[in-house]
Amino acid sequence: MSVAESRRIVLFRHAKADWPQVNDHERPLAERGRLEAAEAGRRLADTGIPIDLALCSTATRTRETWKLAVQELPHRPKTVYEERIYEAAPGELIALLNETPDDAHSVLVIGHNPGIQGLAEILAGSAEAEPRERMGQRGFPAAAFAVLSFDGEWKGVEPGAATLVDYWAPSD
Repeated sequence: MSVAESRRIVLFRHAKADWPQVNDHERPLAERGRLEAAEAGRRLADTGIPIDLALCSTATRTRETWKLAVQELPHRPKTVYEERIYEAAPGELIALLNETPDDAHSVLVIGHNPGIQGLAEILAGSAEAEPRERMGQRGFPAAAFAVLSFDGEWKGVEPGAATLVDYWAPSD
């Protein structure tokens, strides 16, 4: 029997989007969103987590957020653009994480609220005090991310299985 492997999940909400006359899926980032996406990328780099796999919604605003954020990381992880993330509920996102290959140790999911925030809250069976307090005060605004840790295989991701270890949101 092997020792359960420690893994990281980074849940990242897209940056601030604009509201032009296009369908919701095609909404681009606002100027503020472009700045916050790059800042979020720098903050992700500061965590020191070597992201192995990024799962990104196919919506324009998430793809643009990831394109700007990933430029700030020390290495570019494999990225999969996944239609199922758009408008996904937490249970659907858990099912997606359960499909992750076990050779990935750290996975970033970039998506939308309320799914991303809901997933952070559902997965976090426990939390370190400071990130829990910050997430409780701020909620999950555009460009925010939460880092969760859990031990085991990806198929074992389920409600309460992780610990919230970090949280960041841009300042207003």
